[in-house]
Order: sequence, then C-alpha cells, then structure tokens
Amino acid sequence: MRRGLDRLYDQAESQGGYFATADAAGAGVSSRLLTYYTKAGDIDRVAHGVYRLSRFPTHRFGDAIAATLWAGHGSVVSHDSALAVYGLGPAMPVVIHVSVPRPFRGTRAGVVVHVVALAAAEVTVWDDVPVTSVPRTLTDVAVEGDPALAIDAARDALRHGLTTPDQISAALTGHPDRARLRDLLAPM
Repeated sequence: MRRGLDRLYDQAESQGGYFATADAAGAGVSSRLLTYYTKAGDIDRVAHGVYRLSRFPTHRFGDAIAATLWAGHGSVVSHDSALAVYGLGPAMPVVIHVSVPRPFRGTRAGVVVHVVALAAAEVTVWDDVPVTSVPRTLTDVAVEGDPALAIDAARDALRHGLTTPDQISAALTGHPDRARLRDLLAPM
C-alpha cells in the first residue's frame, strides 16, 4: 500500500502536493485506497476529484492548483489570477480564472472558466502552478479585465525581466484588438 502513496508523492511533488483522481489511478492508487488514505489522514480531499497530500507543505497558491486539477488536463490559471501568481501589478482577484482547452460545463464557487485554445508557448509553470505566459496574461487582462492593471503589470514584468517588448508585441500579432492593445501597452 505504501508504494502507491510513494508514487502519489512523486506525482504530486510538481503540483504543490495536489493531485487528481486520474493522477492517483496513474500511480496505481484505486478509489478504494484514496478513501483509505483519506480516513488514515495521509491525504485530504480538497474538491471533487482533487486531493492534497497531508504531510506536504501548504502551498500559497494551492487553491489555484486545485482549480486547474478540478478543470482537467490542459487547464491553466489565467487572467488577473495569473498576475497574482507572477506577483505582477496590484492584482487581487476575488475569483480564480482558469482557461481550459475544450468545452467545459462544470461550475465551482470562486472559479471562472474560460474556454480557449492556447499555443504551447502561451503556457508555462510558475511556482508549481500551470499558468498562461506573461505576454498572454497581459493580453487577456487588457482585453477582458482592467487595462490599467495590464499596464501596471506589464511595467512590473519588464522591470523584473519576465518578458520583453518583443514578446508582448508577438502576443498581440493577429489579435482582433491589436490596435487598441498596442495603445494600452505602449507606455511600457
């Protein structure tokens, strides 16, 4: 039995100690064993189909990681929630924004789901959190959120070397709001 739990540790380590039911199955841990480990105090059930290893250190973005696991494979934190993960601008989102690559019908309090196909270059992992890239995040916030927040965050991102003007310009290429976004992000 411990071998399954050890495999879960290996799986969950890169996810801040969190894992989904599918991760457990991949590690050879059945739903029956998940119930056993939960009752034994080895794991905590965080949300439907999402668990956390009890002895793993608490992660400051654990709620965001759990939201991406809940939304499924390919899901990433996005919009102003991604700004908070990166520590850019004065972002203090009241909900967690998650972008998913396919239609998604689930609902969860405190989580806003965006259906969008992201290119591989638009996705990364930052502090164990799957997240949209900085340029993509800035574009999403400028279009769907607060343009002033996007400008502040872009200045922070440039100052901290997290992106370049060329990367931001490339993110805007082909965007339907390109002209408006260029004006919004030009003061950088």
